[in-house]
Amino acid sequence: MTKTIDVEIYGQRYVIRGEADDAYIRRLAHFVDDHMKRLAEGMKTATPSKLAVLTAINLAHQLFESEKRRAQGEADIERRMESLMESIEEQMPTSLFR
Repeated sequence: MTKTIDVEIYGQRYVIRGEADDAYIRRLAHFVDDHMKRLAEGMKTATPSKLAVLTAINLAHQLFESEKRRAQGEADIERRMESLMESIEEQMPTSLFR
C-alpha cells in the first residue's frame, strides 16, 4: 500500500511516497540531513542544491568504497576456502580419491 511521509531535509519539507516503513524513511531523511549539515559547516557559502549534489557524491563514494571492501572480503574468503580445501585434500589418504 502506497503512503505518503513528510520529512525535512536541510530545512526543506519533502513528501515521500512509497511502501517503506515510516521510521525507515525518516531515518534515511535524517541521515541525508546530517550529511548536508556537516558539509555546510565546512563551506563558506553553498546553496542547498549544491550541498545536495555534494552530499550525493559523498554518499555514492561511501557506497562504492563499501562495495569494494565487500568484494575484497568475498575474494579473500574464496582464497581461504580454496587453501583449506587443498590442505584437507593433501592430508587425506590418496586411496579415497580412486
